[in-house]
Amino acid sequence: MNDADDKNHFPKLQLDFIESRILGCLLEKETTTPDYYPMTLKSLEAAANQSSNRHPVTKLTEDEVAEGIQSLRQKDLIMQVHISGSRVPKYEHQLPEILDLSSAENAVLTVLLLRGIQTAGEIKQRSERLHPFESPEQVEEILQGFIEYAYGPLVKELPAGGGRRVKTYGHLLGGEPGYRDLEFTPPTDEEVIEPDTNWKTALEERVASLEEQLATLRRELGLVAD
Repeated sequence: MNDADDKNHFPKLQLDFIESRILGCLLEKETTTPDYYPMTLKSLEAAANQSSNRHPVTKLTEDEVAEGIQSLRQKDLIMQVHISGSRVPKYEHQLPEILDLSSAENAVLTVLLLRGIQTAGEIKQRSERLHPFESPEQVEEILQGFIEYAYGPLVKELPAGGGRRVKTYGHLLGGEPGYRDLEFTPPTDEEVIEPDTNWKTALEERVASLEEQLATLRRELGLVAD
């Protein structure tokens, strides 16, 4: 991970929960569904509220997602782009302007943004679609690099306790990882790592894309107002 020269770097630049979720979605979809990236407001809303690969599962409204997008644009973390043939604005993240991440680093940060506090083993399992790791130790090396980031730590190591038998990690892009924040709701002892849900995620993404295409077609046919 190379340090960027931009003065608005993390950890000075802080995000709230919705902003973290939106940024995580953009990072994820850029890798897993590049054909549908950049993303529209509707596709970002669907991605933010996915029932798989998210903790906690949310029901954010379109207005809440739109407000989060606007806030991220003001922080220069999102850019609105206009794609030829599309009448709907789309959005892409600008994280490389602030953090120069490798594919592996990008995967770890994405999973932390989307899932909150986790163990290195959980991060390894949940990042398979983004970047395959051979061992939790490889993930821990990246986490340590985030902890030692030159401008201030991006990740904090949390010791075992509070229902967890091993140490966990939380990102600091939204401030100190604490249980007061929705994103960092502590997992319970009954938490079970879900089985592979790639098929379900892909289906949700496909449905969101089809709904978006249908809405565009209806506008072009004059069936609804712009």
